[in-house]
Amino acid sequence: EQQGRDYLERHRLPELLEHLSALLLYHRPERPRDFLIEALEKVAAGKRGEGQYPCLLDDSNLTAMFQMLDVPGHGYITAVQYREALKTLGLSTEGLPSED
Repeated sequence: EQQGRDYLERHRLPELLEHLSALLLYHRPERPRDFLIEALEKVAAGKRGEGQYPCLLDDSNLTAMFQMLDVPGHGYITAVQYREALKTLGLSTEGLPSED
């Protein structure tokens, strides 16, 4: 059982499956299998630097999120806010510097 968990974590499969599920729920394609195949092909191309990695958020979404965090309008957010935003988006904060 532990070997299975280690395998899943090493290959980041839970995150991939969560991301694919979110894409399915967001787009609700008529042909989900074809959609998933296309999404996986885009993921592979994105990792090779040959294409755009499929995502749910675009620049306007990120700008809106930043503006919600930067209530006073300073043009920056704290490291704590940044980490929490990443966690909210389901992204890893591992390896980030701890300072502001």
